[in-house]
Parts: sequence; structure tokens; C-alpha cells
Amino acid sequence: MNEPIPAEDLERRVGGEIGVSRWFEIDQRRIDAFADAIDDHQFIHVDPERASRDTPFGSTIAHGFLSLSLLTAMGKGVLPTIAGEAMVINYGFDRVRFPAPVRSGARVRARFVLSEVTRRSDRELAARYAVTVEIEGGGRPALAADWIILTLLKEQVNLA
Repeated sequence: MNEPIPAEDLERRVGGEIGVSRWFEIDQRRIDAFADAIDDHQFIHVDPERASRDTPFGSTIAHGFLSLSLLTAMGKGVLPTIAGEAMVINYGFDRVRFPAPVRSGARVRARFVLSEVTRRSDRELAARYAVTVEIEGGGRPALAADWIILTLLKEQVNLA
């Protein structure tokens, strides 16, 4: 876990890369578990034999939403912790795209760039991250998104 930084320091990091996550393996077990969780058992995700035979992917592929759902885990240890935070809330996404499929057995990681910090109130900060999920050895990303994370602070903070 990162050392907490003052809220004022977060604003100074706008425009810069915050960090890159560790690699996550997207194996068939993980894809199947996700299919069960969201009740999406389309063959391109859960039937390796048919996906190999009947798709241009050559194997099963992860659900795009699986890549999206891993952003929280990918952000751990990479995204800054704000000193005095009471809680952090996933506020959502303004833009999400899935440019390339993630084949079963691939490894992915996320790259985070801080695009903007907005003070919504004396105790609430919104940080917008441009996130790219890279596929190991791949040319195009699996995911590109603008992710907004709210930090609620225990006490008032003054930003420039």
C-alpha cells in the first residue's frame, strides 16, 4: 500500500502517469467464474473447443466487463491514498472501450494517468484517471477508460 499523500499533492500530479499495476492472469477458471457471476455463458467465453473452431480468436476470450471489474484490484498499491480519507467510492466511467480481446491464458495490467482533480466540496475530491489495460505481448489495449474515483475526507481540505 502506498503512503498517504496530502490532498493538495494529488492536484500536482495531474497529467502524469501515476503507476502501472502488477500482471493479472486471465485463465479459463477466472473467465468461467465471471460468466457464472454475471450469467453470461456465451460460447466465446466458456467453450474452448467451439471458440477455437468457430471464432477468429483461436480460443475463448474474457468478457470485456471482466477486464473492467479488475480495475479495482489493479489500482491497489498503484493509485494514491489521500491522507485523511474517510472512504473511497467508485463514481463510474465517462468512457469505456474494449479495443482488443483478452484470450484465455493472457496476462493483463493497468496503466493509470491522472487526468483531472476536482474539488466537489470541502471534503470531497473527484479524481479522473485515463486507464489503459495492456495485454502482455499485445499491440492494442484490452481496455481504455476514463474512470472517476471520489475520495471523501474526514476533514476540510483546501486545494489551489
